[in-house]
Amino acid sequence: MTINFPKTLPYPTVQGYAIKPGEAIVRTEMEAGPARQRRRYTQTPSRITVKWIFNLEQFAVFEAWYKYYAQEGGEWFIITLLGGIGLIEQDARFTQQFEASLLNGRLWEISSELEIRDRPTLREDGLELLLDSDYHKLLLSVERLHTYVNRTLHNHLN
Repeated sequence: MTINFPKTLPYPTVQGYAIKPGEAIVRTEMEAGPARQRRRYTQTPSRITVKWIFNLEQFAVFEAWYKYYAQEGGEWFIITLLGGIGLIEQDARFTQQFEASLLNGRLWEISSELEIRDRPTLREDGLELLLDSDYHKLLLSVERLHTYVNRTLHNHLN
């Protein structure tokens, strides 16, 4: 069964939001000369520090979802998180119990840490395209193509 983070709850705040990639390399110090390093994994979990600001009703939903659906934080679930390529749905689970602090007597600040299975990034072919191109010119070309196909051609054909 796929568990989803409640769509009625807000995204984590940007304040305190941090991504820490897991260690993907093994380093071996040598008696003489430079150390050797090699890649250990192709898929490395990352940890994300998160905070939410909830009103009373949102906090009630979160607490119940956390207890019954996320199994006190032990289950994997799908949540939309921010990364280098924008807001993307990711598989995550809690690495520690959340902390809740009351703000102004009306709002709750929830903080915790999530582990994500594999941090979404550009694909290698997309990276090669961006390394060889002027990003802003490429974006302008895409916008012009979109306008041409969806407005000019559409109006011409109708």
